[in-house]
Amino acid sequence: MKTALRRILSESARLDIPAEGLADDADLYAAGLSSLATVHLMLAIEDEFNVEIPDRMLTRRLFSSIDSMAAAIAELLQAKAAA
Repeated sequence: MKTALRRILSESARLDIPAEGLADDADLYAAGLSSLATVHLMLAIEDEFNVEIPDRMLTRRLFSSIDSMAAAIAELLQAKAAA
């Protein structure tokens, strides 16, 4: 999952630092993530993982690191599987 997130970051986030070189807990906003890029990132995540990110999760914290995005996606996939 984190490999896919790094690929998505590379393709849609236009970070100042290559996504491959970021630690899983690195601050993506400090790495150059913009508010516009978070929209592209959200759409790419939804397409890649076939999930819909609910409004309650759409916070700056969600997109703050690869770890936070992976945890949210895991939660969404688990809820989807249980439904």
